Amino acid sequence: MMQPDGLPKKEPFVRPQALSYLLSRNKNVWIATATLLLISMTMHAQQLPPGTVIPVMLASSLNASKDGSDKKIEGRVMQEISSSSGVVIKEGSRITGHIESTTRAGVSQSEIVLKFDAIKSGGRLIRVRTALIALASMMSVSNAQSPINSTSNMDSMNQWVTRQIGGDIVYRGRGKVFSETGEVGRWVEGTSVVARLIPSLKAGCSEGPGYDREQAIWVFSSTACGTYGLKNVKIANSGMTTPVGEIVLTSTRNITVRGGSGWLLITVPKATLQPE
Repeated sequence: MMQPDGLPKKEPFVRPQALSYLLSRNKNVWIATATLLLISMTMHAQQLPPGTVIPVMLASSLNASKDGSDKKIEGRVMQEISSSSGVVIKEGSRITGHIESTTRAGVSQSEIVLKFDAIKSGGRLIRVRTALIALASMMSVSNAQSPINSTSNMDSMNQWVTRQIGGDIVYRGRGKVFSETGEVGRWVEGTSVVARLIPSLKAGCSEGPGYDREQAIWVFSSTACGTYGLKNVKIANSGMTTPVGEIVLTSTRNITVRGGSGWLLITVPKATLQPE
């Protein structure tokens, strides 16, 4: 290329050191970009496997006569969960969901249809689709966290004997959990209990994914299934069957579930982990 004075235009001179620096800098940028892409792809590939039990205390209250569709609900995970895929949900993690529809008691029965959508844990957002194994009132949850042994006032909390929702007995001093048929699980600490789920066919809970390993069940029994302490409230659809993930509660009266209620959830396909 010629300049206005007719002389050839000189190309800018780049010192070898500067060229080396630029190439090195670009290389580092490419490496960083590739690493971020790999991390992102890995996070998207992780899944919360079907059959992962999630014990939850719901902070929101439910009322079929007052709540409308799309009401947001939230609670917290009451025990640390480690899944077979390596995804760990910390105790205290926030779980959110929403009400899809409500029907007031009247000519027909009252009804609440709801879904749980996501768990926020450790800076990550875990998209979930869950079914409901058992639902307990605030009072039932409170009772399960109180000692039933007469010497409890003299003993530390680590020596308490408590009764789980559904009947299992926790002997904290021995670190064991028993049902009528024998030992079924382990006490970890506080209100944290792990046990293998036992199908309750009569109550409507059949065996499936997740029944082959120990799970975090908090204050619930290994055989817990259905509702506890909630008069006339029934689980019409657990979310296991179509429409999958859609939990339906029904009652001949107006449905009211106070905050502090306990929910024993279990994941159904497909729950994915992604960056928040």
